[in-house]
Amino acid sequence: MAPRALVREPSPRLAEGLVTHVERSDTVDPVRAVRQWEAYRAALAEAGFAVTEVSPAPEHPDSVFVEDALLVVQDLAVVTAPGARERRDEVNGTRVAARMLGLETVELVHGHRGEHDEPVRLDGGDVLKIGTTCYVGVGGRTTRAGADALGRLLADLGWVVVPVPVRQTLHLKSQVTALPDGTVVGYPPRVDEVARWSPFLPVPEPEGAHVVVLDEQTVLMSDAAPRSAELFAERGLSVVALDVSEFVKLEGCVTCLSVRLHPYD
Repeated sequence: MAPRALVREPSPRLAEGLVTHVERSDTVDPVRAVRQWEAYRAALAEAGFAVTEVSPAPEHPDSVFVEDALLVVQDLAVVTAPGARERRDEVNGTRVAARMLGLETVELVHGHRGEHDEPVRLDGGDVLKIGTTCYVGVGGRTTRAGADALGRLLADLGWVVVPVPVRQTLHLKSQVTALPDGTVVGYPPRVDEVARWSPFLPVPEPEGAHVVVLDEQTVLMSDAAPRSAELFAERGLSVVALDVSEFVKLEGCVTCLSVRLHPYD
């Protein structure tokens, strides 16, 4: 079966999206963003992904960052509990899409207070999957209670959830992602705890920290990190580089624009 991906068309209100660790830009161009998103969608299709579009949510500026609203592990779709109140209704469309794909769908109960006496909140952008481990960034949009709730849901699948403190960036995957062989990549000045990751490959540009694994030999990344792309090529990887500048202005990157359903992510 071909790998699958879920994407969601950008909202016309994209420029109103939330920002936390960056200055708000007054140059976000929704029209250009749509062109960049179309190229991203096409790149997934060209890589062999069967691409499904989640119903648009024009009333939600951040809805294009579909990864935050759904997490898929094997054939289990976890409807997340977004940490930003403004984004919580984004899960309605992703829930429907997951069910249409025939995935078993479960919910994180938003607002339930866990053993740490805090609400369950979890953004998909805080979840980095490597092997059968989910590293979950805690401290920004995701709470420890959210990480614990995810751990309970995934335990029967044999997966382990490891909470990771996040302070410098919006999400864990704003700091680090992983290559097909499991090597973690990150731009050290923006990584809270470099020593936590092994093996770790430092990259020379911030945008080089964000890769989408397309297959065992290919990664997709921003075209704003050419030196990082050269580093990956030296490791024998093919690189697909795209312009995602409009989404970067809103703390987005290549990972958060899709939910991938395949063994590498």
